[in-house]
Amino acid sequence: MFDLAVVRAIFIIVLAVSAGYLEPFGLSWWQSGAGGLILGACIIFFEIRLEQISLKRLIGAAFGSVMGILGAFLMSLVLDKVAPAPQGRFLHLVLLLWMTYVGLIVGAKKGDMLNLSALGGIFGGEKSSKRNFKILDTSVIIDGRIADIAETGFLDGTLVIPQFVLRELQLVADSADSMKRNRGRRGLDILQRIQKMAHLTVQIVEDDFPAVREVDMKLIELAKVYDCKVVTNDFNLNKVAQLHGVEVLNINELANSLKPIVLPGETMRVFILKEGKEYNQGVAYLDDGTMVVVDNAKKMISKTVDIAVTSVLQTTAGKMIFGKWDERMHSASGPEKHDRQARKTDPQPMTNLGTEKTTIES
Repeated sequence: MFDLAVVRAIFIIVLAVSAGYLEPFGLSWWQSGAGGLILGACIIFFEIRLEQISLKRLIGAAFGSVMGILGAFLMSLVLDKVAPAPQGRFLHLVLLLWMTYVGLIVGAKKGDMLNLSALGGIFGGEKSSKRNFKILDTSVIIDGRIADIAETGFLDGTLVIPQFVLRELQLVADSADSMKRNRGRRGLDILQRIQKMAHLTVQIVEDDFPAVREVDMKLIELAKVYDCKVVTNDFNLNKVAQLHGVEVLNINELANSLKPIVLPGETMRVFILKEGKEYNQGVAYLDDGTMVVVDNAKKMISKTVDIAVTSVLQTTAGKMIFGKWDERMHSASGPEKHDRQARKTDPQPMTNLGTEKTTIES
């Protein structure tokens, strides 16, 4: 990056010195040098902007501008017959600029419709490389499981973090609500953790869509530009992206496919965190965030209990487990647990064993 900046600086200096030495258009040396300096800065700015444009749009813009110039030339042949010479020259210039500009803009916007992979060669490689890009949304960063997945090596290519996602994450981290603030800071910590992974490339892009207000729609538009996938755990974003033809990697779907299946009738231990919506219900959460709704557990809040699973509801939006806490089962297991502890601490069995051994020897 430093070498490129040096080359750009040398280019601007050489252009400014050349313009000052040649003094074009009858200008003085300092006026020509200043003009060359400004022209060089404009060229560098144009080159930097071109780096952010996809190859499809560059080809579309080039083709559109050529077609515009060709159309302007054909129309100028007609103008030569109907317009006088002085006005005709001006009309030729306006027509050339207008047709070239329209062709450039229309070609760039329609360039995303080109199928470069069908051409093969160097053009066929651009689509495959862009598909290695994966855009992360705010929800999947805050969720945190993306870092664990990345550490396993299942994610390849480049993880793209849009600047508008970082802004939204910063707003959450600066929220007055302590819960939101902790979630935002957790997301920033997850990003730092991902950036430190040597096998991953994290790229922050400045692309934005001012005409689009919702962050979810900006993500979809950005995925269309880069022709890549969106990584999320947002159920609504998943559905909207599919309607727009954008591929989505849903973390919840991955977690559901890897989770051990909990069958009705099995016993599991949970910590009752709060009261449920229905009468006498308690709510617990597993380590991965799965909600467990437990009947008859309202009075067991802030305690760890063993429950019997009654049913499991699993969707792409997540999983819910329903269970029941039976007080009789716990009361019955209490004496058994006490007897087991008593047998562990009572030295009587060793004494009896020693007595029997003495009797046999005598």
